[in-house]
Amino acid sequence: MRTTPLAKPSEVERKWYLIDATDVVLGRLSTAVATILRGKNKPTFTPNVDTGDHVIVINADKIKLTGKKASKKLYYHHSNHPGGLKVKSAGQILADNPERLIEMSIRGMLPKNSLGRQQFKKLHVYAGSEHNNAAQQPEVLDINKLI
Repeated sequence: MRTTPLAKPSEVERKWYLIDATDVVLGRLSTAVATILRGKNKPTFTPNVDTGDHVIVINADKIKLTGKKASKKLYYHHSNHPGGLKVKSAGQILADNPERLIEMSIRGMLPKNSLGRQQFKKLHVYAGSEHNNAAQQPEVLDINKLI
């Protein structure tokens, strides 16, 4: 009887991908990037091993939010002090720190455990078109062909 080969952490080959987020919808970008970070696009995917690749996202400030999400979608956090509830809309976060908006969206799609934290470390988001990972020679991915 044949068994399915399972990936070992020492056998995983990692690539670097470059994705341009200009005029791409936030959710569609996030699902594609989360799939690559987890390694689900590879035939060697193993749920308990980090088989994913590194992803560089540039032009995060040019991401597109559909509908009224810029004003209606709210993000909450609390300072653990009385009356410390903070609320920001997606449009405010996009204006202040566009990298954070993409990171929060992708982090929510990864596993909530130590493996998910390890996979999230392979994400590199930049607001502009310049990035400092040119030495890794990333392969350019067209996000519209992945979706």
